[in-house]
Amino acid sequence: MPIYGRPYEPGQPQFITTGTYRRAKLFELDLFRWYFVQVRRQLRQETGSLLIGWVLMPEHFHLLIKPEPAEATRRFMQALKKRTAQRIMATLAGSPHEPWCRVMLARLRLPPSVHCDSRYRVWQRRFVPFHVLHGKEADRKARLHA
Repeated sequence: MPIYGRPYEPGQPQFITTGTYRRAKLFELDLFRWYFVQVRRQLRQETGSLLIGWVLMPEHFHLLIKPEPAEATRRFMQALKKRTAQRIMATLAGSPHEPWCRVMLARLRLPPSVHCDSRYRVWQRRFVPFHVLHGKEADRKARLHA
């Protein structure tokens, strides 16, 4: 299944990166980092994908993963983003009196010109998968983002 002209190859590790909507620094909060870790663990167990390495920064993340089956990347990412977004939004919406939550809700609010059922967005709409063709490249990616 191609995404942006990149076909998925069986057995080939993928380096994936994506960010939060409007580069909101959601993962400065310990609780949101914990949500991400929990969901990532659940998905790894559910899918059987091999997680080679990962790094979570305040407004984006990188994964080095070997999905099983190879075309499962899209489903893995969709579930990761959806589940973390649901938890994050529930927490933010449940604490509108907290200044930090108000700031984040304002940042994540979609403009009125967006025709969508949602009023907020946590993640950028796309993610970028890159195939890691050689073991040396996987090692380099893991070292750079550790």
